[in-house]
Amino acid sequence: MTTTTDLVSYEDALASYDPVMGLEVHVELGTKTKMFCGCSTELGAAPNSQSCPTCLGLPGALPVVNATGVESAVKIGLALNCEIAEWCRFARKNYFYPDMPKNFQTSQYDEPIAFNGYLDVQLEDGTTFRVEIERAHMEEDTGKSTHVGGATGRIHGAQHSLLDYNRAGIPLIEIVTKPIVGAGERAPEVARAYVAELRELIKALGVSEARMEMGQMRCDVNLSLMPKGGDTFGTRSETKNVNSLRSVERACRFEIQRHAAVLSGGGTIVQETRHFHEDTGSTTSGRVKEEAEDYRYFPEPDLVPVAPSREWVEKLRAGLPELPLARRNRLREEWGVTAVDMQAILNAGAIDPIVATIEAGADAASARKWWMGELARTANETGTHLEALPITPEQVARVTALVAEGSLNDKLARQVIEGVLKGEGTPDEVVEKRGLKVVSDEGALTAAVDEAIAGNPAIADKIRGGKVAAAGALVGAVMKATRGQADAARVKELILEKLGVSEG
Repeated sequence: MTTTTDLVSYEDALASYDPVMGLEVHVELGTKTKMFCGCSTELGAAPNSQSCPTCLGLPGALPVVNATGVESAVKIGLALNCEIAEWCRFARKNYFYPDMPKNFQTSQYDEPIAFNGYLDVQLEDGTTFRVEIERAHMEEDTGKSTHVGGATGRIHGAQHSLLDYNRAGIPLIEIVTKPIVGAGERAPEVARAYVAELRELIKALGVSEARMEMGQMRCDVNLSLMPKGGDTFGTRSETKNVNSLRSVERACRFEIQRHAAVLSGGGTIVQETRHFHEDTGSTTSGRVKEEAEDYRYFPEPDLVPVAPSREWVEKLRAGLPELPLARRNRLREEWGVTAVDMQAILNAGAIDPIVATIEAGADAASARKWWMGELARTANETGTHLEALPITPEQVARVTALVAEGSLNDKLARQVIEGVLKGEGTPDEVVEKRGLKVVSDEGALTAAVDEAIAGNPAIADKIRGGKVAAAGALVGAVMKATRGQADAARVKELILEKLGVSEG
């Protein structure tokens, strides 16, 4: 079999083949209890302390459906423009694995609660791409296996394994796309954009925090290639449990290159699951992929069908929040920014902080300026999420107010923000402690201007001769003398007045 090191260039792969993707995203719902029992879903508990006869699959234990889980599933389906089933039921997906204590997973098979939808996503250049949704169905999560010993953390080569069933039974929604075709060379970008938009949607609905780094949302990337001009999909691979946006994009790109190398060399793609490796951006073989019939699905006999009333569904539809793409488009119009600028704001995680800063009294341009400038830089340097910085939107709004009223200039404002981030207090307290107010006393400014003119006679003569741009040097001298605490615009006005020169 071709190894993962056998690749062709991305350009050569796309010259001969068209990628076909299918993305399966699992979302852990933020319910207080599990999908079919009353065990807590709270993170961080001692191993196996949140389990009961039902989620352990003990004989005689009967499941009961979590109503909030069903409601969350309907909300997700509606937000994805899906049809909501009038009648659906659960099924048993049978397979043996140590983290499945019942030896079957309670899921939905041929009767999902939501189906036939779509999600529009925006790419980096503002282009909109529609991803068709096959289904969104309810199921439960598995337990967690920890493989001890060995070099990879996987079961192969491990000395022993530990099992924690706290996660077994946590409500999941699996969202499955229809085959994604027509993306061409942008397929990896489309995959990333889709998962990113889906994450924003899930968060907006309030049904999950969707934190990929914590496993609350993870993506299986199915990929195949078909020859240019063809219409028959190739054999697919499924890269499992990819848990970051960047990794979704990298996994898709790698598999395109790997598939192309195998096919171009006359080989055959094996339908299998694969593991993604963050350190190398590569994938390795997992196991031969089962088909649906291998799981021996049959209707779950211990659960009654779910039949959401149309009145209830419409009530949930009416209560949906403004969805992320519509919200971004509205804000983009209100803020007067381009689609590319809005994408950058989204990528930085700055939309909510900017909105909150505007609501606290700042104008949109100033709010964007500080969150996308000084604060985004600090977040990048410290590896911190923007919203986790120790500064509030209200404090940023106060800084913008101090600038607007002339108490601070931009240089001083940056120092104030630095002080707030260092825990020195509120913006006003930092201004007081550091002595950062703009020098507004006309007498002091006039004296500083006179000193700058006297100390730079050659520059003063150039200005008198009509070279107004040379005033910048004198402004700089005054700013240095006042430790940056002068109003640069007023300083320039005073210099030109003193030298008898008009700005125009």
